[in-house]
Amino acid sequence: MLIPIRDHNPSSTRPYVTYGLLVANVVVFALYAPLFQDEFALTRFFRDWGMLPARLTYGEGYLTLISHQFLHGDVLHLGANMLFLYIFGDNLEDVWGHWKFLAFYLLCGLAAAGLQYATEPNSMIPMVGASGAIAGVLGGYFLFYPRARVDMFLFLIVIFRVIPVPAWLVLGSWFVFQILGGLSMPADMGGVAYWAHAGGFIAGVVLCLPVWLRMGGRTHWARCQGQPPHAEAQYRFVRTSVPRAGRKSRF
Repeated sequence: MLIPIRDHNPSSTRPYVTYGLLVANVVVFALYAPLFQDEFALTRFFRDWGMLPARLTYGEGYLTLISHQFLHGDVLHLGANMLFLYIFGDNLEDVWGHWKFLAFYLLCGLAAAGLQYATEPNSMIPMVGASGAIAGVLGGYFLFYPRARVDMFLFLIVIFRVIPVPAWLVLGSWFVFQILGGLSMPADMGGVAYWAHAGGFIAGVVLCLPVWLRMGGRTHWARCQGQPPHAEAQYRFVRTSVPRAGRKSRF
């Protein structure tokens, strides 16, 4: 198992919107968390506030195109999404600026919902999660910083290791996996909304393309060799003043 834990791409400004989105998602989840004790109530809540394709086809529930982006199916779902947003969101906010980044984020979420809706417009399964919007962040990061280093935590039975991997490989393989997942999953089956992820990623690349071109496009890549145009963050273990404990005495 490979899990991204951080990148080597520090932002030059404080990412207030990214932090705000992290807090908003966690607070919203905490507010409806008691419903997990009542499956019927939880299902009704997700049908009311999640993106239900059949409801949109019927001509109602348009507010859910936004509200579904702040709902999650469980703690693991929330945690995974917030981890990706925390790692990659600050750099996109750096490029866009605070309020434009918020608009970019929400638009990517709308695009993600749009593609998912197009694949199954009569589905009665509600879609929840910030994954589509965050996929847009990944798409933008893929375009701006393809060779930024991302530390991946390798967990393989008894092997634990942190491996730096270029962003293009991490994010590119993630996108390919979403496409393959969408093609292999039967329609209206539920589970992972692969097409929403793919739609968000594509929207992120498309929306960021004009900004990338203004930055110089291929010239920008050539100048920075696909890496961030600033010194990368360095991580290392630092010695502390805490003395090392000796062996236990036996009595």
